[in-house]
Amino acid sequence: MRFYSLSDNPNKPCSVLQFKQVSIMLDCGLDLSSSLHFLPLPVVEKGVSMPLNNPDLVDGELRDCGSGGTTLVDSEPEFLPPQEELFSFSDIDTILISNYTCMLALPFITEKTGFRGKVYATEPSVLLGRIFMEEMQEYLGRAPRHYQATKWKTVLAQLPPPLCDIKDVNSLRTLYTKEIMEASLAKVQMVGYNEKMSVFGLLDVCPVSSGYCLGSCNWVITTGYEKIVYLSSSSTLTTHPKAMDQTSIRGADCMIMTALTQTPTQMPDPMIGDFCRIVCETLKASGNVLVPCYPSGIIYDLFECLSTQMDMNGLTTIPLFFFSPVADSSLAYSNIMAEWLSTAKHNRVYVPEEPFVHGSLVRGGRLKSFPCLGSETVTAEYRQPCVVFTGHPSLRCGDVVHFMELWGSSPNNLVVFTEPSFNHQLALAPFQPLAMKTVHCPIDTSLNFTQARKLIREAKPACLVVPQRYTSPPASAPTRMELVIDPDIPTFPYRKLDIIKLPVVRTLEHLELAPELAQRLVPCEVRPGVAVATVTGNLIVKDNKYTLALLEDPEEGEVTQEHKRLKRDNSSSRGSSVPVSSSTTTSQFPLTKQKPKHYLYGSLNSTEFVSRLNSRGITDAKVETGRDGGFPVQIHLPQEESLIQVVEDETHVLYDQVDGTPPVQTEGLREVLRETILSCVNKF
Repeated sequence: MRFYSLSDNPNKPCSVLQFKQVSIMLDCGLDLSSSLHFLPLPVVEKGVSMPLNNPDLVDGELRDCGSGGTTLVDSEPEFLPPQEELFSFSDIDTILISNYTCMLALPFITEKTGFRGKVYATEPSVLLGRIFMEEMQEYLGRAPRHYQATKWKTVLAQLPPPLCDIKDVNSLRTLYTKEIMEASLAKVQMVGYNEKMSVFGLLDVCPVSSGYCLGSCNWVITTGYEKIVYLSSSSTLTTHPKAMDQTSIRGADCMIMTALTQTPTQMPDPMIGDFCRIVCETLKASGNVLVPCYPSGIIYDLFECLSTQMDMNGLTTIPLFFFSPVADSSLAYSNIMAEWLSTAKHNRVYVPEEPFVHGSLVRGGRLKSFPCLGSETVTAEYRQPCVVFTGHPSLRCGDVVHFMELWGSSPNNLVVFTEPSFNHQLALAPFQPLAMKTVHCPIDTSLNFTQARKLIREAKPACLVVPQRYTSPPASAPTRMELVIDPDIPTFPYRKLDIIKLPVVRTLEHLELAPELAQRLVPCEVRPGVAVATVTGNLIVKDNKYTLALLEDPEEGEVTQEHKRLKRDNSSSRGSSVPVSSSTTTSQFPLTKQKPKHYLYGSLNSTEFVSRLNSRGITDAKVETGRDGGFPVQIHLPQEESLIQVVEDETHVLYDQVDGTPPVQTEGLREVLRETILSCVNKF
């Protein structure tokens, strides 16, 4: 089994697993952090900052931003899809999606690449993944750039940091179109938890709940005798998704673990508490709060926790605004996916109540959603102070850009970063100098290293595959050795573009016995409780399924596939000078008569052997046994110049040819010894 790594970001994973002639892609995450190197796309066009002092180097494609002198690219943001050079996407048979955050690169893989395989994902992953894609397309389409900056990529080494540190700059791509997105999503087949799907009859894939977000799953890949577990973006915390299934991932021959927490030194529960406290303090001071966020995920929990804290602090009249072109879809979908929710929220559906608190917040008018700032109802509903949830969390596109410019000059206002995927300092660079307060409060519910090690101990996989960075402490805490994965099992760390040969080897295959052949078996008991039967049949391989059928000789005159093949071979050889073998033109010996009459097992019974020799006229046998009458046993026949050596699993007959002995006598002795030995050995 081989493992190919196509991504450098463990939390936006993409890899390929080759096993039993099947190529399976595990996730197709799109790394959005590269967008931080580009200028924000404003809602309202305005003049940009001055270009670099040397505009001839890059034709004015770069701009100095803010008081810190950060240099950014003045072009439409570009993103980093999985690497295509290592493994051709046209050779992918199946793509397994673990959650909606890991499928944004799907159109880059399935469209215009020759991809002909299948894509499997849960229903929430498909619906919410579409929402994420549509939001990005809408944001980028509101303020399109009229040109594409490319020259800066050719002089990357001469540019100031952080531009000069960008990896794989030539692999950056602009976002796909809506048409390409629709064509890609049309290839996805929805599956449910614990639903097994066969891949060419060679192996089965089955999603099990991972507890991270709506519809998130881990994948269990099984054959008749092997089991591989792909564990991505999992959580053992009690939040809104269905609890993680830890039973199905146990006992694997290989576990592939990725997408652990991006904030190993910060726990999510204290972060949510700090978030609510800081927001309430700002609102009490008549300040506004901006929360850059994705349209789904942890935002549902933030609505619930924040509204509760606001009620406790007497801030019930302050509105919550949710700006996103897919806001209504996100809020609606979350309330109709009861089977994908935690037990507590699932049970609320039957009360009947809406599983999420934001449903009642919308009905009560406390939470209001708008597709964009230009919506007609914004003017009538908008008031301050307020809390605004909007995208994009990179601060490079969407309504968040306008709110940063609108509120950035007031120290009473606050922007809170809860998304751990982006460097908040680099995100703020183009808005400097900034008077509003900024708080980094990353919330990541994925498994931390302590939880991951405990999970590995309980799951007991035979070997483990993890990203290289998980085997050493993070840069933010280089001395904390507990923030690593160091199990007592064979571990295979990988980097981007690595190819790893894993110790999972196919040794057995499942074979189905045809009923008519099974009826003809005659088991023979070789020892108490153990019976053996010989089987002779016709092995049929169809759709990678192995079947042993009844072996029948063709009737006289019947034309079989073998006859057709021989006829083709004969006809093709007539035109050449190679003579046709007579064996191919004559009828073959019947297959049903080619099998042996019986099979031998066990050791030679030396006492019975000597007794039978006496009955056949050979009376001079001398027997020497091993210690305590056991093996080895030597039986000497002086007159016949023969020695029979018997060990536990072998019998050897040594014969010394005497001069003048007629060949007929020698052959007769050989036949007597052979028949006597066969009569003294167990057979079936």
